[in-house]
Amino acid sequence: MTEFPRPTAVALDIDGTLIDHDEGMSPAVVDAVRRTAEQVPVILATGRAWSTTKPVAERLGLRAGGFVVCSNGARTLRYPDGEVVDERTFDPSTVIMSVRRYAPNARMAVEDQDGSYLVTAPFPDGDLGANARIRVVGDDELAPQPVTRLIIRDPDQSESDFVHLAERLGLHGVSYFVGWTAWLDIAPEGVDKSTGLKVALAQHNLDPAGLLAIGDGRNDIEMLTYAGLGIAMDSAPDEVKVAADEVTKSVQDDGVAAVLNRWF
Repeated sequence: MTEFPRPTAVALDIDGTLIDHDEGMSPAVVDAVRRTAEQVPVILATGRAWSTTKPVAERLGLRAGGFVVCSNGARTLRYPDGEVVDERTFDPSTVIMSVRRYAPNARMAVEDQDGSYLVTAPFPDGDLGANARIRVVGDDELAPQPVTRLIIRDPDQSESDFVHLAERLGLHGVSYFVGWTAWLDIAPEGVDKSTGLKVALAQHNLDPAGLLAIGDGRNDIEMLTYAGLGIAMDSAPDEVKVAADEVTKSVQDDGVAAVLNRWF
């Protein structure tokens, strides 16, 4: 276990870290996060849109005046009013055309300005977050203007298939993350969760050396290495664990609570 002074701020991923695949969050984790939020800023850092992040922040009792990092760092918002304090966008049109060439059956989604999703076909239940608002559109309507994020999904493919798809797409001028399943997140170039955390910490006048970050996905790697102490969940892929300073228990075993209880 790493020796680390009491953190001055805490960044938490949501899915697979706070919440399991059934959208469940244990009382032990909720209590630990609420107790922590009473003492230091707690910043949710997620791939989710604001519309599906805000309910989680409410369940956790996060304090007003804080910040959440959404869309894998492309959008940082003030909580609870949702004021956007930083936003990064890109033109996904070239990627969309490449996807149709190499993965014609893939489903794609972008986040609209109101936090809802425009999708080319319905996603599996829960993929975009519980109670996500969606509208089905054609490829030509998907991204008439720059977006913060493009999601590519194919339930009939595997995670390894999508690793190869990312290679075939020849992605340039963007950042990308392969998820747990056949899921590919495309973000503006150079943008990841640490991008939003830099903005949030500056708002709090805090240094990243005092930041504790916990996550479980490939899109958490930059966040874990940016923080003074980065901790991966036990269920994380090996490359995430290697990037972290420590590994805690899985979400099913209340890994976040086990970490936070050390200081708060």
